[in-house]
Amino acid sequence: MASGDPASATAVSTAPDAVARKTNVKVRYQQYRDERDLDTVMSLVDNELSEPYSIFTYRYFLHNWPQLAFLAYDGDHCFGTVVCKMDVHREQMLRGYLAMLVVEKPYRSLGTGTELVKLTIGEMIKEQCEEVVLEAEVSNSGALTLYQNLGFIRDKRLHRYYLNGVDAFRLKLLLPLTQQRQDEIAAEELKQLSLSNGTHDTPASSAPSADVTKHGQPQKQQDQNEQHDLVNSKAGQTSQDSQPYTANDLLQRLDVLRT
Repeated sequence: MASGDPASATAVSTAPDAVARKTNVKVRYQQYRDERDLDTVMSLVDNELSEPYSIFTYRYFLHNWPQLAFLAYDGDHCFGTVVCKMDVHREQMLRGYLAMLVVEKPYRSLGTGTELVKLTIGEMIKEQCEEVVLEAEVSNSGALTLYQNLGFIRDKRLHRYYLNGVDAFRLKLLLPLTQQRQDEIAAEELKQLSLSNGTHDTPASSAPSADVTKHGQPQKQQDQNEQHDLVNSKAGQTSQDSQPYTANDLLQRLDVLRT
């Protein structure tokens, strides 16, 4: 959790027997729109969670990351919501943060909490987040089970984390990288590999022309061929393979070079 962010809070545990559970509900999911949905989200969270939030906290999340908030409806009645954010973590990667997840007690046996989290994680992946984190009370077995089933792991225990003095678990989920992000990582690692091997661009004063090398190939194409030959020779491959490399191919070859 970034400094100044409110603690994550989750209200999704199984409804107690005394509460009449809803069944055969046709759940409708809707992405947060604008201020028209603000009061609905505030009312749900305030009624179900023990952590108090001000309207400024809600607006901080919902105005900056409306695409990461979703609401669950039974007809016209909203009974569930999830509120999240994302930002750059340690100047290295985008990290998602799940701040609030609420499902009203009568609806807590429908899998709605899981679906809300999946929806917001899907948006985080589109935005190229590499991981998502949250906090959950150590005593909230329902929430811990929900997140564990989604692949979250316990990162650390935070003592007396909540205002009521209860400890929390920091939970973390590593997200799959988009193809674009894989390409960016592969290109950056190839660049670092080239620099570490002392490979430099040909000075302009010694080149036959601005764009053509002594072999008659465009400079950019020859540089790419040389990089491919370097990776192939290290990995025990031939340089005659004419198939273009994918990001996964490059990452696998880079792993060989590191060994």
